[in-house]
Formats: sequence, C-alpha cells, structure tokens
Amino acid sequence: MQVRRCAMVLVEPRESVDFDFAELAAGETGVRERLQWVALAAHCDDEIPLDAAEVAVLGALSPGHWQAFEALSQRHPRAVLDALLAKGLLIAQEPADAMSRQCAQADAAVRAVHWRGLPAVMHRHTRWRDVDTEAAERLFAETSEQSFLERLGPAPPVVNARAAAERRLPLDRPSPSSLDALLERRVTCRNYVTAPLARDVFSAMLYRAFGARAVSDYAPGVQLLKKSVPSAGGLHATEAYLLVQRVEGIPPGLYHYHPVDHALELLGELDREAALALAGRFVATQAYYAAAPVQIALVARFERNFWKYRNHAKAYRAVILDAGHLSQALYLAATELDLGAFITAAINEVEIEWAFGLEPMAEGPLCVCGFGVRAQAKVTVEFDPAHQAWP
Repeated sequence: MQVRRCAMVLVEPRESVDFDFAELAAGETGVRERLQWVALAAHCDDEIPLDAAEVAVLGALSPGHWQAFEALSQRHPRAVLDALLAKGLLIAQEPADAMSRQCAQADAAVRAVHWRGLPAVMHRHTRWRDVDTEAAERLFAETSEQSFLERLGPAPPVVNARAAAERRLPLDRPSPSSLDALLERRVTCRNYVTAPLARDVFSAMLYRAFGARAVSDYAPGVQLLKKSVPSAGGLHATEAYLLVQRVEGIPPGLYHYHPVDHALELLGELDREAALALAGRFVATQAYYAAAPVQIALVARFERNFWKYRNHAKAYRAVILDAGHLSQALYLAATELDLGAFITAAINEVEIEWAFGLEPMAEGPLCVCGFGVRAQAKVTVEFDPAHQAWP
C-alpha cells in the first residue's frame, strides 16, 4: 500500500480547563487543566485529537511523495501509522474502504485548487453548520444577569485619534452631489415587505451589482471580465448564488447567476415554505434577513483565483475583498432604486454548500447578502445614524 501525509494540516497544542467536583469537595480548587494536541486539516471538517507519538510521526511524513506503508512501518511504530491512517491524516493511494476513499477525495480536492496552508485550514474550520444565532442570544440572556455592556465592558472609541484636536489639519468638505445623497441613504435594511419584488427591478439589481460589462480575451485561454467593482487580476472569482423567495415571474428556488449572459441558471425549485426555511438556515436564523425576497450567497471560486495566485500569501485576502466590493455595489444599486439591502457574515456555510452542491475547498460561500422593498413599519431595530431610512 502506498501512502502519503495529507496536503495541509495544522497541529495545535491546546489547553482545556474543566472541574472535578470530588476534588472541590475535598477542599481543592477542583480545576483541572488538560493539555492535548489537535490536528486541523484542510480536507476534514472535524478537529482530530492526537497523542505525542502521532504528532512526531506526522511531522516526519511527506505530503508530496507516495511511500510504501511497509517501508514506513520499519521506521515508525505501525500502531501509530495505523492510527493516522484511520484518522484520515495519512492518505492511501488506493483506499480500501469508504471512509478512506472519502478522505482521499477531499485531500485531492484541496491539492487541485493550489491553496496556501494557513488560509486553507482557517477557511475549512471557520465554516458554520446548524448555528442558531437566536438560540445563542437566548442562552446569553438566560445564563447571565449582566447586560451586554456589563459583560463586555465599554466599546472602544469610535475613532482612534492619533493627534490632539488643535493639531489636526482641517479639510474642505465637497459640495453636495448626487453621489453624496446616495451614500447618505445607504444603510442596512432589516425590515422587508412580504409582497413580491418586481422582475425588472430584480433584473436591474443583479446586472448592476454582479453583471459583466465586458469580456476581454487577455491571452490565449485567459478571459477577464469588466464588472462594476475591482477584483484581483481582473479574474472576478466570486459569483452570485441566489435563493429566490418572492420575485414576480420567477419560481421560488435556488439559482446561479450567469454574469456574462445576464441570466439565471435554475438549480432547484422550492415551495414557499421550504424556501423560507432554507433562507433561515442560510443566515443562522436571523429572521429579519430570512424575510428578504432574495438572498445571494457570494461564493468564491478559489480555483479561479488560485490558478494565477498559487500558494500565494495574499490570495485568500484578495478573494475576501471581492465580497466587500460586490456587496457595496449591491447596496448602492439598491439605494438608488429605494430598496433595502443587507450583508451578513453570520451564515451556515456548510448548509449553503449542500444546497448549491459546492465543493467547499473549490467554491466557498463568504457571506450572504440580499435586497427587497423596505417595510413601512420598523419592527426590527436598524442602525441608521443619519436618520435617512427612518426619519
């Protein structure tokens, strides 16, 4: 059997603290500190506990070269190699069972995209699944009598001033423009009407935020896009996956937006109840965002960006910037049409991946945004410091 170490793994020395009530009753502190090694692999969702012997052997194995298992067992304890194989950190070239095949396929997917190690592990292990933010807020309220500010302390100042007021150099404010008026009205919306969104408005929003204005044949086999926002290398590796609930003439369901053809690709129809339930799971049960007629998962096609920026220290940051640029374009387009918009990073990435059929290390959701007609009554609090949305 030929084996090699998985492509990318971070081994973390971790301390956990728990209580021994027997020790506490005997007059001791009852606090027990436990040190352990934990492996965080880019191809595995779960954290993997290791012992010291497994850590030592893992560090001695090559991630790039296939080696005979029997030959390795002459240099390392066979029981340790068996344990690493069972835990999915040692990959077999010809897996013998379903679990090993799944690990090998996941590891191959990571290798194919040209990730850098640290961001690959970070991306894999910061994805949410089945997180309920409302339940977390209830638990917070139930387990503490302190207010939010009492527990966290005062917030840092709104500006980190680096000079005294008298030493600052005043600048002239520009004359008000139509862009100023648009920016002043740009706020996050948490209150939406239940009526369907007009199809022409929906279409305009998608084109202005995500549509390609031009396609350039930059080099043989390399096409770049011109959109309304910048993107690293002109690659525009982040695309829009939609959960449509209420748009005139468009059935509720899951869609991919084709930015060049300005068209929707249907991935699966849903009834209205199923669409609302899925919208809630997408945004970790933030009900005010689930009520928007359209949700858009901004999904990074890592393989397109990393095709050029292979194993690059800044590639993952550049992909994240794409999501910020696109969401701002969405906000401005929505504000011009007197719509409300939102963006949230509190999302259940794993459930979004399942819904749209995404391989997480090749195409990963970074955030969810959406838009719709703002409700006449403010039921849920909104942050509107300039009092433009809610005078």
